[in-house]
Amino acid sequence: MEILENEMLKIFDQHRNQIGVASREEVHRVGYWHEAFHCWFFSREGDACYIYLQIRSKMKKDYPNLIDITAAGHLLAHETVDDGIREIKEEIGIDVSFNELISAGIFKYSVVKGEFIDNELAHIYLYETNHSLHDFILQREEVSGIVKVKWREFYDLWIGKIDEVNIQGFEVNKEGQRALISRFASRNHFVPHDTSYYEHVIQSIQKINED
Repeated sequence: MEILENEMLKIFDQHRNQIGVASREEVHRVGYWHEAFHCWFFSREGDACYIYLQIRSKMKKDYPNLIDITAAGHLLAHETVDDGIREIKEEIGIDVSFNELISAGIFKYSVVKGEFIDNELAHIYLYETNHSLHDFILQREEVSGIVKVKWREFYDLWIGKIDEVNIQGFEVNKEGQRALISRFASRNHFVPHDTSYYEHVIQSIQKINED
C-alpha cells in the first residue's frame, strides 16, 4: 500500500492545465486534480445490453467490497492516456488494444469522503466485449469478482426508478476458487461516484446502441 501512496501523478488546475506532480497520498489529501483511466465493458446478447462491473477487493484502502467500473486506475506522471490500457490487463486479465476502445470523453468530478478528496479528470472509454465471464483473470489485491447487469436495469437504478438491480457473475473466495453469484444490489453497494457520472456512462452506451 505504501508503494501505491508514493506513486507520482500529474496535477492540474481547474482549467486542466498541468501545474506539477505530486504523490498519490498528497493528491488525495490536498485534493489536487489528477488524471484517471476508466474503461467500461459492455456486451450485446440478443435484444439485451449488459454492463460489466468489478467487485473491489476487501484489501483495497478505498471502497473495499463495493461494485465499480470494469477496470480503472490513475495515470502516472510519465504516462499518456493510451498507457491507461494497462489497467485492463492488470486488473481483469483481458487483452485489449487502445484502438478498440470508444471514447466517452473526459468527465470532471469530485468525491469527498472524510479526509479523502478525489478530484479526478476521468478519461472514460467503452469496450464492447464478446468475452465470457470465464475469460476474466483477476488481480486479487485489486479485484475480487466480476459481475454483469442489464443496461436497462442499471439505467433505472441511477435515475431512481428502481431500488435494486440483479447482478450475476463470480467472486474469488479466500481459497482462490470462483464462486458463482446472483444477487440484488442497491446504490449503496456501488462506489459513490456522482450520479451525473453514472448517467454520463449510461447515455454514452445508449448512444452506441442507437447508432
